[in-house]
Amino acid sequence: MVVLVINAGSSSLKVDLIDAAAQETLASGQVERVGAVSSLASFRLGEGKPDRVSLSAPDHAVALDVLLGKMREADGPNRDVLPPIEAVGHRVVHGGERFAESALINGEVVDAIRDAFDLAPLHNPANLRGILAAQKTFPDVPQVAVFDTAFHQTIPPHAYLYALPNRLYRRHKIRRYGFHGTSHYYVSRRLYELAELDKTDSRVLTLHLGNGCSACAIRDGRSVDTSMGMTPLEGLVMGTRSGDLDPSIVFDLVDKEEMPLAEVYTLLNRYSGLLGLSGYAADMRDLLAEAADGDVRCQQAIDVFCYRVKSYVGRYLAVLGGLDAVAFTAGIGTFAAPVRAQILDGLEGLGIVLDADANEAASGAEARISTLDSPVQAWVVPTNEELVIALDTMKLAGAAQQTPFV
Repeated sequence: MVVLVINAGSSSLKVDLIDAAAQETLASGQVERVGAVSSLASFRLGEGKPDRVSLSAPDHAVALDVLLGKMREADGPNRDVLPPIEAVGHRVVHGGERFAESALINGEVVDAIRDAFDLAPLHNPANLRGILAAQKTFPDVPQVAVFDTAFHQTIPPHAYLYALPNRLYRRHKIRRYGFHGTSHYYVSRRLYELAELDKTDSRVLTLHLGNGCSACAIRDGRSVDTSMGMTPLEGLVMGTRSGDLDPSIVFDLVDKEEMPLAEVYTLLNRYSGLLGLSGYAADMRDLLAEAADGDVRCQQAIDVFCYRVKSYVGRYLAVLGGLDAVAFTAGIGTFAAPVRAQILDGLEGLGIVLDADANEAASGAEARISTLDSPVQAWVVPTNEELVIALDTMKLAGAAQQTPFV
């Protein structure tokens, strides 16, 4: 089945055309700065060189039309490179408590995505705009929602409840939900194969380290704890997000800096993390380069980032009662060997023994980075969320007919 995978952000749209049965990406593209005066689109066929063009994309529907048009251009008038789209899979960030797995989209599912707007105000509205745009373009094609939060619905109450009055959970569903679930699911499944582990008797830790970062403790194939909380702000230090902090800091900022709460929210989400610590950049590549040239603040940002990840490794090792394997993924986890080395430095006593040469050589591909006699295996496993979405879509779509939107 040929699946169009759509990831709609607040100001971006990314698509991948995937032959799910063959697990092959046929084409991919994205439009950035959707809604701005000038947008930028890029598209490539297979593994070819991306073609970039400036355009006007006032909304997600226009952005989708642009990318589909690029696909048709690549196909050419007398060619048959790209087969017809048989189903559409959508990344949806928040499924609340309702969705523990992906769902065939109908009016009820759309309402549930809309009901979760207050839980993911920056993501779910954009995800729904992508769904509506695709529904308009492909009215007769089955569409599937794949939720970032679904994999974490196995987390037990003692791990997802906050120590707040219980009425707040009952009324507003204030709890830990976790995110990056599709990535943690894919990476853990690959890790079982690479490390030759039995999923039903295993304790693994996956570290999704990119612009957004999260850790996930997985026992017997099921998520039992994760670092992101009710929103993606909690947990590890990220590109622009603060991660864990004392809640009283919010009130201190309101009092001493005379900042409105909306401004504090923006500060913690967009101007903190690596960017805030370094005062320079949110991209780890830039920070590593500047730190190598002696920039103290950039090195300090790296140190704080690595320390926070290391503390979660120890935390989840305790939660799991031991560890069989750990996997690094996403942009930083896959490519930044110095960061992986700093995180794992000193953890030999916990059974993780790094192979320095293997770690330095690992970049962008699956690779074991622990010594062969390390009690706990450490791996680099590039994620593939788009493939998971495509496979789930193929499984649910089949020959199913959608219930019309209401």
